Amino acid sequence: MRFIRNFGLHQPDRTPCGQPLPVSEAHALAEIARDGHLRQAELTRRLRLEKSTISRLVTNLERRGWITRQAASEDGRGVLLQLTEAGVTAAALQAEARRTRFTTLLARIPDDQRASVVHALQTLAEAADEKP
Repeated sequence: MRFIRNFGLHQPDRTPCGQPLPVSEAHALAEIARDGHLRQAELTRRLRLEKSTISRLVTNLERRGWITRQAASEDGRGVLLQLTEAGVTAAALQAEARRTRFTTLLARIPDDQRASVVHALQTLAEAADEKP
């Protein structure tokens, strides 16, 4: 619980790096930025959220002026999400805040322990990926 609180993961309206953005929106923005554009169904899969939750999240990003939605050209039922210019800027700011936060955290870990900590976090993330 201390890790959750210290990392700010209990604050749904702020990212762990302190940005005033819901964590789910920050993750969605990062995923879309990673590919430049993304089908909404793929975003649902990557974030492991319900379709209705993704729909609301996408609506919020669209209201912020960070993404556009359009019908996927190869499938009229699919929805393609694309960053706007403002969305590219917002994603870059989020990425920089994330880099700064993690660089600062890693710098606080003694050099001789850093690789072990990173490995442990990777192992924990992989274990969390496994189905129960």
